[in-house]
Amino acid sequence: MQVVIIGSGIAGVTFAEKYRALNADAEITLVTHENDGYYSRPLLSRGFSKDTIEQTIILKPFDALRENRIDIISGAEITEIHRDSRTVGLKGACQEKSLNYDKLIIAQGSAAFIPPPLRPYHELFFCLNSLADLKTLRKFRQGILSQNRQPDWAIIGGGLIGCEVASDLAVSGDSVTVYHAMDRLMERQLAEEDSLLLLEVLNHAGVDVLLNQSVHSIANEDDKVCVLTEAAAEFDAVIVACGFKPRTELAEQAGLAIGRGIKVDECLKSSDDHIYALGDVAELPNGKLYAYILPIRSQANWLASHLAGQEEEGWKPPVFTTKAKVHGFEAVHPYHL
Repeated sequence: MQVVIIGSGIAGVTFAEKYRALNADAEITLVTHENDGYYSRPLLSRGFSKDTIEQTIILKPFDALRENRIDIISGAEITEIHRDSRTVGLKGACQEKSLNYDKLIIAQGSAAFIPPPLRPYHELFFCLNSLADLKTLRKFRQGILSQNRQPDWAIIGGGLIGCEVASDLAVSGDSVTVYHAMDRLMERQLAEEDSLLLLEVLNHAGVDVLLNQSVHSIANEDDKVCVLTEAAAEFDAVIVACGFKPRTELAEQAGLAIGRGIKVDECLKSSDDHIYALGDVAELPNGKLYAYILPIRSQANWLASHLAGQEEEGWKPPVFTTKAKVHGFEAVHPYHL
């Protein structure tokens, strides 16, 4: 059987390795735009306090996967899905222009969500959604440090990623201001008392947290970037951390059923019997997206077993908790999702 996987995050790589272990004869091809290897996206937000990022964030080089007879096409992008012929079109640094598949696994993950008011200013801010983003941010930060001063950052978004990045930059010695639209931090994940505790921890680290803030634009002011709310403030750089949006464009172009993500049944199968979705991009029948490590790994292992004929009942989300990687913070009431 020819299996093509789109994406080299935890969903795609976990599935590929598990399916290889269960099926020695399958032809497994994984297509990714990444070049650096299989890395942990959740660890990106701790990428400023580390001296080197390769050893701490990259979990496995692509050559290690190839040694397991998983064909990795890196630096490439799948541009279209032809459902009738069961082929996909490719472009990028690869000789192949198309691939055949018996089963297609879409594990593209998600892109950074940019609130509509900020989209016209995309050239004036950073996001942190990939290893390439982290490298760009570290290079910018090093440029400021080389001037014998610490950077002054604005972070728009006081959710999980915004708080983690703010914490890591602050313990690295930088000045950080967080703008959050709601009246407390991480309101989707934390109980109110834990939000207050998180605020105290960030304040103690030197982070200036501004709640109930509506950022309506960003502007260039000489060599500074200006964040405009009811007032204006200047910074060396702005990071927008307002959540993630599933990458559904490719599936939508192929005519698959789309909601918030790619709609799948309890067996993670899309509206096409030969196409499955995993991880951030998969919307389950209950309408939920499971964008956390433990359920994503569970989905990937379950689907590999299902396609190998070892699982018949549908995937069920495991009970799990997740933690905010904020230096010095531990929730009193761990949040179940």
